[in-house]
Amino acid sequence: MPVFAEIYERIKLATSSRTQVELAEVLDIRQSSISDAKRRNSVPGDWYMKLFEKYGLNPDWLKQGVGPMYLRTEQGYMPQDAPASLAESAAYYGDALAKNSVCTEYDMQCAYSDKKPRPELTAAGKISLPLSLGREGLLVLRMRGANMSPLILPGAHLGVDTLDTNVVSGQIYTLFAPNEGLMLRRVFLNGTQDGYLLRSESSDFPETSLTPDLLSKRLLGKVVWILQEF
Repeated sequence: MPVFAEIYERIKLATSSRTQVELAEVLDIRQSSISDAKRRNSVPGDWYMKLFEKYGLNPDWLKQGVGPMYLRTEQGYMPQDAPASLAESAAYYGDALAKNSVCTEYDMQCAYSDKKPRPELTAAGKISLPLSLGREGLLVLRMRGANMSPLILPGAHLGVDTLDTNVVSGQIYTLFAPNEGLMLRRVFLNGTQDGYLLRSESSDFPETSLTPDLLSKRLLGKVVWILQEF
């Protein structure tokens, strides 16, 4: 992968920017400046300064993916050498499980209609996630409702892969629903293989069915991870 592409992906992850437009707002530059940098395969030096000033991001981590992700502390920028007995190798910080990113989390409540474009989702807050949980097309949602209890509880944090829309029977998917917004259901191909059954984990909620066309229209993506307290 070219140098620019590697750094660009780290910047997007660290700033939760999914598009060039969002990243341009973070850096306070024009979108065309990002396209120019991509064409030159070179990241402008002032990007690193802006990212440090706004987020405390470590330029070395942005450039090479090693070292601590953040340099700034509550006391300010205070780099210092740790005692040898406490020193950690760069490989530790290169591990995806040791790095994190702050992501926007969205509410599942929205006004959806099959006759209108999909609605914009409302931000419900921020959540810090290990980079190992991130992927292209990931959307983080906050669970509302108890239809998936006891497996998924109200208030749980959900990772939805919006690029995974190839239905596999029995898996959990996020779908839009009129008068409800986003909902979670296990999706199954029906017995005659001409439609789909949608089931909750709780028996208090009725099974429903959808035609293939409606399922395709309403499907947002597959639930790939869950974070919650029991």
